[in-house]
Amino acid sequence: MIITSGSRKDKKKVATVLEIIKGKDMVVVEGVNIKKKVTRDTKGDKTMVDVEYPVHVSNVMFYDEKAKAGSRIAVEGTGKDKNRVTKKSGTTIK
Repeated sequence: MIITSGSRKDKKKVATVLEIIKGKDMVVVEGVNIKKKVTRDTKGDKTMVDVEYPVHVSNVMFYDEKAKAGSRIAVEGTGKDKNRVTKKSGTTIK
């Protein structure tokens, strides 16, 4: 996925999706929207941890390797022969 909008440090970053949250239309993307969180270990000591927070689906786009850019996805074919295809280069997605 490629990030289309957001903070300037995350925009145009290409990364993989770690988790999909369907009920809220959010995705967790690796290395994007990182925030610091204070946690306690078993001894009670505080530690700072980097946590990846979700991003809305409208702020990410499928990254087309052939076109080297973000691309929308179309469905071509009918019945059992349906395939997902990128709009920019026309390559089939598995």
